[in-house]
Amino acid sequence: MIRRYPALLLACLGLLFLAGCTVGPNYQRPKVNVPTTYRSATPDQTSAASLGDQQWWTVFEDPVLQNLIRTGFQQNYDIRIAATRILQAQAQLVITRANQFPTLNGTGTISGTRSPGIPGVFKSYSYLADELALAGSWNLDFWGQYRRATEAARATLRESEWGRRAVFSTLVENLATAYFQLREYDLELDIAKRTLASRQASLKLTETLEQGGATSLVDVRQAQQLVEEAAEAIPQIEQEIAQEENQISVLMGENPTDIPRGRPITEQPLPPTVPAGLPSQLLERRPDIREAEEALIAANARIGVARAQLFPQISLTGTGGVESIGLGNLFDWAARTWTWSAGATQPIFNAGSLRANVRFAQAQQEQALLTYQQAVQTAFREVADSLSAFQKLRQYREHQEALATAAQQGAQLSDVRYQGGVTSYLEVLTNQTTYFSAELNLARARLNERLALVQIYNALGGGWQR
Repeated sequence: MIRRYPALLLACLGLLFLAGCTVGPNYQRPKVNVPTTYRSATPDQTSAASLGDQQWWTVFEDPVLQNLIRTGFQQNYDIRIAATRILQAQAQLVITRANQFPTLNGTGTISGTRSPGIPGVFKSYSYLADELALAGSWNLDFWGQYRRATEAARATLRESEWGRRAVFSTLVENLATAYFQLREYDLELDIAKRTLASRQASLKLTETLEQGGATSLVDVRQAQQLVEEAAEAIPQIEQEIAQEENQISVLMGENPTDIPRGRPITEQPLPPTVPAGLPSQLLERRPDIREAEEALIAANARIGVARAQLFPQISLTGTGGVESIGLGNLFDWAARTWTWSAGATQPIFNAGSLRANVRFAQAQQEQALLTYQQAVQTAFREVADSLSAFQKLRQYREHQEALATAAQQGAQLSDVRYQGGVTSYLEVLTNQTTYFSAELNLARARLNERLALVQIYNALGGGWQR
């Protein structure tokens, strides 16, 4: 064969060599404007290892919250949906990659024929025909069209994997936020019930004084106002607790149910400072940034797919097997049969659709590039916002603690002054109302400080580690 068809052999070798060519741009990570440090971050925060590198169970130490998160990882519908996207991408990668290889099909046929013949012309006859054959075809990846498509499919698979990790991070953030909110509502309910009990006792004392003529009915009505103020807050807080429990249940992939409690909101640990790490590390750790980059890689590869369609498409087909009349000599050497062909198709006129397809792929790549750059910029903003919020909310909580202490002392002093007959009950009403509001605001300040920690952890790319 080599001696008889040297030109054919050289042509085949040339085709295989040229099949290694790949059109289209090779991916290079685009340059982005990465700051040397996060805004609102101190030098100590930047030099230390980032909070985002820590496992979520070391950041959120409440065992009950940890169990809620683990249950959510197993049952949350968003995570399960993201897992199916990975399965789809894996299958699509296999389908796309298969285009690079030849296809081979086996066929077997057997048929029988009988003809009665025509008197004086030809006699009747019958025969049994059988055939076994292998048919193959191969579209040569002459310009790398299928390799670029495989590159895009592989990037899409990685994109779906990072997308699932982003869902993990979001679930950790949502569950921690909802759980801290629930524990803050529990604290508000405790404050309201404790305040109600205290004010009911004060109302009874005021009624006793009014019956004895030591005070007026106005004081009794003002004491009743304080009681109703605390009482009306209880059903509203209980409603918020029920709704928060329902939200946590759904996040865990369950029907609404009661949620167990762990540490009170006041005992949820807070670090004295939050290590942010280097901004450049954020590009590797945040799953949404990595997801956007994989989408950019896929879009970049599709440009090569579109460009390859402008060039000739080379295909090889062939069939080989055995056939005979009757089964007796089917596997004889003389029964062999084969055919082969090679063809090339060059687009000549398509009204500009192929070149428009290239421009379409380039525009998609430009959109993916802008989306990636936007994701990076948004990440830096979210980290800066959360770092600033954590610092300022801590200062606010400290001032709120001082305010609540002063309001408590003012309420106690006014109550003593009233019982001593020095002042009216209006002073008690004012100071008790101020103290009740200060206690609730302090509870919310403690919540917001912890929610800021949750936001920092998510902004720094933590939470998807399992």
